[in-house]
Amino acid sequence: MKHFLTLNDFNRDELLAMIDVALELKYESLHIGNKPYLKGKVLAMIFEKSSTRTRVSFESGIFQLGGQGIFLSHKDIQLGRGEPIKDTARVISSMVDMIMMRTGEHSRLEEFAEYSSVPVINGLSDDFHPVQLIADYLTMVECGIYLQHSNPLYPQGGQEGRKPIVAYIGDGNNMAHSWINLAAILGFELHIASPAQYAPKADIITKAQHICAQSGGVITLTDNAQEAVSGANVVVTDTWASMGQEEQKEERKYAFAHFCVDESMMSYAQKDAIFLHCLPAYRGQEVSEAVLEGAQSRVFQEAQNRLHAQKGIMLYLARINQIPLMSVE
Repeated sequence: MKHFLTLNDFNRDELLAMIDVALELKYESLHIGNKPYLKGKVLAMIFEKSSTRTRVSFESGIFQLGGQGIFLSHKDIQLGRGEPIKDTARVISSMVDMIMMRTGEHSRLEEFAEYSSVPVINGLSDDFHPVQLIADYLTMVECGIYLQHSNPLYPQGGQEGRKPIVAYIGDGNNMAHSWINLAAILGFELHIASPAQYAPKADIITKAQHICAQSGGVITLTDNAQEAVSGANVVVTDTWASMGQEEQKEERKYAFAHFCVDESMMSYAQKDAIFLHCLPAYRGQEVSEAVLEGAQSRVFQEAQNRLHAQKGIMLYLARINQIPLMSVE
């Protein structure tokens, strides 16, 4: 059973194939119409953490693919009352075709997948947010910023072999970890700027460096945001205080005072660089209003691409796990 718990569950070719599926589904949706590839299939959506984009994109996505989504909050199922994860996993997976889980500790997701008889997708955990990176890379492809990846639907893209430079500014959280994974697997250059006490986890960086040795990827860490942004094709940030860290907001505001992506910081990037943010965004903190709403921002294109990314992930997983699919002409 092939699950999608982190980007490391797939190699370079598999991730690019997944992106291609998402691109094709987006093209069909915009120009031909949605096709019911997953007609009759059921997606269980377990939310132990609330969400806007993840819920809407998965629920709309499975509907557009012809299937049905079931929303399950921690209040709706026995996990919220202490039922063992392995029991919930075995029961739910016996009744549905695929499961998306958004949770806290990544180990909860790993245990759930271990006992699930159907594919499990990580809709977010404290350590990783891989589905967001599929949408982010899809957005890069559409903007002509991609590495050794030529899709006939987007022939205007970058030259074969181009290695983009991505600058991630801010907290070394689940988004930073997933960017680290993506850079290592696809082999591009990633600069991460964080205060030393909020840097990404050392073990995740170490593992990524081993992968970079094969892929040609380059990952650098600094506490100088302007240095990280210098020459970048893509500038990314995220909220300084993630869900569950609300009590640390004031402390983090002080620590990240020099890490706001504003017009001055963006001026160090390439003139045609794009700005990404997974949202929700706190204007005046991790990003200025002028950058978020400015000409270089692709934030709302990126957010809308969550829908197409989720569809691509679900259909790709269904195919590689040989789930019987509706024949669509």
